[in-house]
Amino acid sequence: MLHENKPTLGIDHAAPKKAKLGVLLFFIYTFIYSGFVIIGLTKPEWMGLEFIGGQNLAVVYGLGLIILAIIMGFIYNSICTRMENELNQNS
Repeated sequence: MLHENKPTLGIDHAAPKKAKLGVLLFFIYTFIYSGFVIIGLTKPEWMGLEFIGGQNLAVVYGLGLIILAIIMGFIYNSICTRMENELNQNS
């Protein structure tokens, strides 16, 4: 079994900014997702309308939400890594 030294963990000076970014992205995603829910509740017949490649709105919107979540995760990771590098190296 391989035993290695533990990394030393310090104070993350970027944590407040990362938290604000996470909350902002959460509200953006919630707003877009609420559009999906509102359409499903108020105009469920719209969910059956055909869109891209013969797929209905429900499938296109649902897959779009999944892809958006993945993209937003990459964006969050990229921005947070940049903030960590900038704010934690100066300390």
